[in-house]
Amino acid sequence: MDMLEKFLTFAEQSPTAFHAAANLVTLLEENGFAELKETDPWLVDAGGKYFVRRNDSAVIAFQIPETGFASFRIAAAHSDSPAFKLKEKFEDKTEFYVRLNVEKYGGMIMSTWMDRPLSVAGRLAVREGGSVATRLVNLDRDALLIPNMPIHFNREINTGYNFDPQVDMMPVYGSAESAGGLMREIAEAAGTEPENILGHDLFLYGRQSASVWGADDAYFSCGRIDDLECAWACMTALTRSTARDAINVCAVFDNEEVGSGSRQGADSGFLYDTLTRLGFALGASDGEIRAAMAGSFLVSADNAHAVHPNHPEKFDKQNRPVMNGGVVIKHNAALKYTTDALSSARFALICEKAGVPVQHFANRSDLAGGSTLGHISAAHVSVESVDIGLAQLAMHSLYETAGTKDLPLLVRAMEEMWS
Repeated sequence: MDMLEKFLTFAEQSPTAFHAAANLVTLLEENGFAELKETDPWLVDAGGKYFVRRNDSAVIAFQIPETGFASFRIAAAHSDSPAFKLKEKFEDKTEFYVRLNVEKYGGMIMSTWMDRPLSVAGRLAVREGGSVATRLVNLDRDALLIPNMPIHFNREINTGYNFDPQVDMMPVYGSAESAGGLMREIAEAAGTEPENILGHDLFLYGRQSASVWGADDAYFSCGRIDDLECAWACMTALTRSTARDAINVCAVFDNEEVGSGSRQGADSGFLYDTLTRLGFALGASDGEIRAAMAGSFLVSADNAHAVHPNHPEKFDKQNRPVMNGGVVIKHNAALKYTTDALSSARFALICEKAGVPVQHFANRSDLAGGSTLGHISAAHVSVESVDIGLAQLAMHSLYETAGTKDLPLLVRAMEEMWS
């Protein structure tokens, strides 16, 4: 199985951040990483490989050198993608149908969710005896659909229709007689009874399979490329690397798409807590840990916008990456990206040593762009940082597109940084 095939399998098996984190944990365990619990004292060894997770949706893995460490070399990505989340009471029975009451998670392109098979996956809080346990669940079947209005009743559909998420985006589950059926399906898939489900974090996801397409199979499309591609590439590179004089760290946070403001997001103490606890477990003093952080480097890996084939005018003329053109370094004068001259140069040199081509992205000066987790994380762990990604089309669509040649290039670049 080649690298792209492995990634596409991972993406299809990761319909939510919870599944992505679980699959990354499996990858780590298969490569000899041992789990540490935040609620336990940490006992670690020189040369050891470990990981810690939070909220079942964020993972930080690290490798310790055989000898002492002078710094941390960090990559950070995120496990979540825009989706529709089921509300706590989600069944809406009408005269004719059972619909689901959902709300937006992140900034998706809503029209791409319509007229295609959808399903439900996520995490359940389940009663087990006198306590609460968590279980992942995935219906793994074509269970829902959000139908468009026919053009005969919506003449504005092709001229800028404004979709109302509370009206237009409610998926259909079945006829009125199917009331209660979805929760029974969910419980059965989780191996429990509906009355034992005390809470849930459930999301819709698209069922369309991944596709490799185009001249010479240049492109691939699937769901959640942003940011599972960078998360998988960075974690894969970590498992293929060996720590030398620094502690190698890969952090995959949750909730980037809604601002990172959670205990498992980049705007939390998760990374700082992990690095300081690790330093203390290795016998370093507070001053030595701070000195190591001061000399550290962080790569914020979140995908970039490829120039669009039909709208090149929306992109800066000199700073417009293309798919299959190599790793993208992202720049922004307002510091929505953390890149500066030194961090850009350092990462470009890493790529040069790895034989990986580099591209640069900046927005048009008259168009507002997005941001990512790098500058948020840097507020908690203030280290030299660069924002990078791989070029893709249709970011935040249900079905995104990227270049088949770029994924192994990012893995190679990260291996070079960690080696």
